[in-house]
Amino acid sequence: MSARTAALRTASASVVVAAVAGTVLMPMTASAEEGNPRALKTTMSAPVPSGPLTRGGATESFELTVTNPTDKVSSYHPWMLLDTPGSTMTLQQSDVVFKVEAVDAPATESEIGQQDGGWQGLFRPADKSKDGFEIPAGGKLTWKVTMGLGKSYPTNTGDFTLRAASYAGEIAEGGESSLTFKTSPAVNPWKLETSFTNVGDCEGSKAPDCREMELHYRLNGTNTFDYGLATSVELNFPNAVTPYRARVKVDGAWKDLGEVSNFRLPVIPKGFGNASGEHVVRLQIAIGSTSPQKAAKVGVHASVGYAEGNGRPFAGTEVTVGLAPKTTTPPTTPAPTSPAPTTPAPTTPAPTGSTTTAPVTTAPVATTSPATGNTPAPTGSLARTGSDSNTALYSGLAAVLIGLGGVVAWFARRRRTVRG
Repeated sequence: MSARTAALRTASASVVVAAVAGTVLMPMTASAEEGNPRALKTTMSAPVPSGPLTRGGATESFELTVTNPTDKVSSYHPWMLLDTPGSTMTLQQSDVVFKVEAVDAPATESEIGQQDGGWQGLFRPADKSKDGFEIPAGGKLTWKVTMGLGKSYPTNTGDFTLRAASYAGEIAEGGESSLTFKTSPAVNPWKLETSFTNVGDCEGSKAPDCREMELHYRLNGTNTFDYGLATSVELNFPNAVTPYRARVKVDGAWKDLGEVSNFRLPVIPKGFGNASGEHVVRLQIAIGSTSPQKAAKVGVHASVGYAEGNGRPFAGTEVTVGLAPKTTTPPTTPAPTSPAPTTPAPTTPAPTGSTTTAPVTTAPVATTSPATGNTPAPTGSLARTGSDSNTALYSGLAAVLIGLGGVVAWFARRRRTVRG
């Protein structure tokens, strides 16, 4: 039993939604949970005529009977599940013929669904009054089910098993029945092979922020595809899905797809097969403006499925590429921070008793290191050593204070003289 079949076997009414021919069929959860005994039993008669099914050939029919052994009415929501052991291919609706007719049951209509990429047969009352049928207490209903293979049934897919279940969980444990249908001719083994190769520098650049690669497709066998092939690419960043910039080469020119977490490649037209040779797509993954601006390993996963109908992937490959931000300038060496020694300015006393103005002596400017990217720009003030303008200011203030002290003393003596 495949993993998909096992998962479908445990599906309950609270989680199952069947997609049918573009519509969604919701299970009757209330009926399954409240009134149903979950005790129904299905049985399937031997197919007639007997013998293997051929692609595009005759069909076979069998009777499906659903029995309710309890003393309560039970609803029944048919769910016919088809499993192809050992095959990796997905089935389109047209790959299998399916028809249901009432024998001892209300008038019935049938259709094909494809939930989770699997093939499913569904049927319901033709008057559409309900989604399911009611099985009387202690009673049963019977239908005639017809199965066959369409011309497009994959040649690398052989026998299949059909199981009669219920998408609302109304079948008792061990109450499901199944039939295995043989197919002819024998399986023609073939497989679509995909791989990433030539991972390296992007065209025209050796910067670490971009990586280029080739995605190769090759069909190992004699089959050709009746449908176009679609490829989805997903970019996986550790613990998150982060947008990166993607480009694809189309008709000799690079097409920018923008910053994305996933994208689709151009469709390979139907008819692709071994005679087509190898199909190659070139693509680039690069760090974008919203990508992490640090070195990272990015997983590139490609999934291939049909471009129409059942798009569930049946082939794929993946590769991991290393990206890092582009460096623009080499690192600089910090300038020394110790100031160079300065020479104090010589002081020459002005001659006394002369009206000649003393020459102005300017202190030498201290030598500074050249400004670097981390050094603040000069403010216009020059650094000086020795006497500066503040010294002159303090000297002037002292002279004023001394003068004021003399004036205060003179006023004090004057007041004593007047009083005396």
